[in-house]
Amino acid sequence: MAEPVPILSKNEVREWISRNLPVADFAGRRVLLIVPDGTRTAPLPLLFDAVYQQLRSQARKLDVLFALGTHPPMNERQMCRLLGIEEAERDKLFVDVGLFNHEWDDPAQLMHLGTLTESETRQISEGLLAEEVPVTINARITDYDVLLVVGPVFPHEVVGFSGGNKYFFPGIAGAEILNFFHWLGALITNASIIGVKDTPVRKVVDRAARLIPVERRCLAFVVSPKAEIHGLFYGAPEEAWSGAAELSGRVHIARVPRPFRQVLSCAPPMYDELWVAGKCMYKLEPVVADGGELIIYAPHLNEISITHGRLIEEVGYHCRDYFVRQWDKFRHIPRGVLAHSTHVRGQGHFENGREQGRIAVTLATGLSRELCEKINLDYRDPESIDVESFADREAEGVLLVRKAGEILYRLE
Repeated sequence: MAEPVPILSKNEVREWISRNLPVADFAGRRVLLIVPDGTRTAPLPLLFDAVYQQLRSQARKLDVLFALGTHPPMNERQMCRLLGIEEAERDKLFVDVGLFNHEWDDPAQLMHLGTLTESETRQISEGLLAEEVPVTINARITDYDVLLVVGPVFPHEVVGFSGGNKYFFPGIAGAEILNFFHWLGALITNASIIGVKDTPVRKVVDRAARLIPVERRCLAFVVSPKAEIHGLFYGAPEEAWSGAAELSGRVHIARVPRPFRQVLSCAPPMYDELWVAGKCMYKLEPVVADGGELIIYAPHLNEISITHGRLIEEVGYHCRDYFVRQWDKFRHIPRGVLAHSTHVRGQGHFENGREQGRIAVTLATGLSRELCEKINLDYRDPESIDVESFADREAEGVLLVRKAGEILYRLE
């Protein structure tokens, strides 16, 4: 496991924000906080309260936008719960705080920022893709003077490390930029990009962020699986993210001496769709032996994806080359969906019309055997699995990860 990094107490977190979140950056200004939804481990109640207390008497306006990307929208009660706002407080202390979902699929809620040129995308992607990419973002940003991202940083399957400007793209962006760089990440592959700081996809995200006409600031942080904070970083998104990514590399990467023939990867309740529970595969694929099996164990999971489920059922889960070598057959599918498909299925080959995955990917979830077969993944009845029978068997080549999805496992 990564070397231990000290945990900050709640008081230390509040003191850090009091000292390091400059009131002068926000005084007299309209501020939009951009925060994650419930699919990320984050002590948002603590952080939101600390930031709110720091800025409420100084900022002219303080609202919150949830960076959903393409995740399902939340109702106000869910938003309040994430922020730690009690029901009785909403209409009193926080009555002036606007709470908003990002609406990625409503053109009326988006604004055009500019275009990444064919030359730019060719250079940034190192020749993998060369095309013009329209850059759109939530139009609400122009109602504010400063955008303050408050979000965690983890190893990430598409961009290398999450956080920073990723809260704008894809967090509050339109579909075109999302589909472009997710497919770029898929072409590079999860195995090559996850946990790498300097990636072509990060360059795309940062380049798009430079088009935003509103000042950008970021409070990035690194958390334990129990939502305890190891460190905070404030500044321009690029700088705050860089410091947090360095620390995340120490906190969130576990190194093991040899691969495992079988991994039981347990999805936490916050992963209620396969769209996000796929992280249980992404973070563990590097330590599964060739021909081995990774089991995503999530009895509570009954959806592939509320947003994208129909399309995923249409294409199934396949390795990258399955799509690349049959592109005409799949070019009508949004590339973000295809990217998700490749990330969950993992590495493999497609030759002479036959696909061969490097490992077996098995779902032990609420999804039926018939549906698993339809989407090209293996099935196990979750009731047939005794989680504890997988414990303490590393010497046998069996690994149990009780809360998967945020710690990246790599071979030494």
